[in-house]
Amino acid sequence: MAGNKKYSVVEASNLGFGQVGSVFVDASTATPVRPPTGTAFIAITFLEDTIFDASGGLEAEDANQYINTEAGAHNEANGAATATQGELGAQIDGSNTFPQGATIFGRYIEINITSGMLIAYIG
Repeated sequence: MAGNKKYSVVEASNLGFGQVGSVFVDASTATPVRPPTGTAFIAITFLEDTIFDASGGLEAEDANQYINTEAGAHNEANGAATATQGELGAQIDGSNTFPQGATIFGRYIEINITSGMLIAYIG
């Protein structure tokens, strides 16, 4: 298989749709799951109600840009939004449940769940 840097323009645009593959994760997965080097999980679909581990459960490529368990994305103070940062974004913790059937999008480099089941798409 060609590396993701060797695709045509059309094929490269398909990387954003999970064309590099996917991974199945359930609560029996004992260690964090990571995508191949140079890629990220670009979409996560929940097959059951799912809870991420409170620390390192959902690690974003850029914690300021995408929701994650390490920090609140777009969490500038009330009234302090900028052209690139929103305000009052919250950090995901162990009390947050993502419902079955939901899909989130972003660029994630690590997934670790305490309960549930999901498919993560690589792009």
